[in-house]
Amino acid sequence: MSAISGLAPRRIAVLMGGPSAEHDVSLVSGRAIVGALAARGHMLDAWLIDLDGRWWALPSTALDPTIPAIAYDDPAGLGAQGPKGAAAALETIVAADPGTLVFPALHGPFGEDGQVQALLDSAGLVHCGSGPAASAIGMDKTLFKRACGSMELPVLPWVEVRALDWARDPAGCIAELEAFAASLPDPRLVIKPARLGSSIGVTIVHRPDEPPELEHAVEEALRFDDLLLAEPYLDHPRELEASIVGNSRHDLAVYGPGEIMPGREFYDYIAKYRSDESRTVLQADLEPSMREDVRRIAGEVFLATGCSGFARVDFLLGPDDLLFVSEINTIPGFTPISLFPRLCAEGGMDFGDVCERIVVLALERAAGRPSRRLTRADLP
Repeated sequence: MSAISGLAPRRIAVLMGGPSAEHDVSLVSGRAIVGALAARGHMLDAWLIDLDGRWWALPSTALDPTIPAIAYDDPAGLGAQGPKGAAAALETIVAADPGTLVFPALHGPFGEDGQVQALLDSAGLVHCGSGPAASAIGMDKTLFKRACGSMELPVLPWVEVRALDWARDPAGCIAELEAFAASLPDPRLVIKPARLGSSIGVTIVHRPDEPPELEHAVEEALRFDDLLLAEPYLDHPRELEASIVGNSRHDLAVYGPGEIMPGREFYDYIAKYRSDESRTVLQADLEPSMREDVRRIAGEVFLATGCSGFARVDFLLGPDDLLFVSEINTIPGFTPISLFPRLCAEGGMDFGDVCERIVVLALERAAGRPSRRLTRADLP
């Protein structure tokens, strides 16, 4: 039994990969979680979801963190069993042990947008992290901004462009973006897919008055999603992150904020995972009042969007000390460089403690739910 959490050894299935542009990052997170929980004495099953959405049961030999991501493009070559559809894979998990707890280590669409959470709920499997609704809100930056706005939390203004509107009236979409840029003190824009992470598909538009530059940015974002949003560009803002662990206002713990110092113009995919110039600081150099504001707002964002278990809230701090909520990540990275687990060390938790705490929170949330099995007598 864990000395930290009092958690008895149990069967845990970790999901990794996924049909998302963040597939390779998820492989790193998933293998790290498997290793940490196995070291605590739990029985681990690892499932790879490939880029086509097929499910594969991975053998322990395929969980070596030194295996390159490209090797998982051939799961059979790694000794994986499959492929299975989602329904068949979930049936296999339940058949092995109906009490299996599922830890989704999936980033981006399918894994972080509520789809896999809904599948797990429908199969009667307890899972770590937020449910379908909170996951969907957190993944969709336009819905997330609306939720924050309803709580009067600080977010940057934005406009949206849908792929259907772009296909039917590109000139009208460009005109809307140009008008939005012209209304801002600094006309530069950041254009990004609405439902993706790791800064994939993001473009900074330095000359929004030049349609070709805008068109390129729109096309790049729409390669990854059918909805994009455009926000004002902040000139070299400070990028702050806070980690949150808990299920309710009564047990919520907020750690940080840490700070990202990208080695590029902004913290894009290369800066996150391939650059030696980017740096992270576990304790951002902030005035105590600003540090408290970040923590307070991070907790409010977590509760306002209906999250549970864990999340990371990202902020932008402008040169004029104006603080903006950027986004929430309901399944943040668990890689060696990820700030989410490293910030939790502030609460005395190492990587394995964080993973176990998330498992405990999932079990507590499941125990507090009313029974979903109705009898004839329960009907109105």
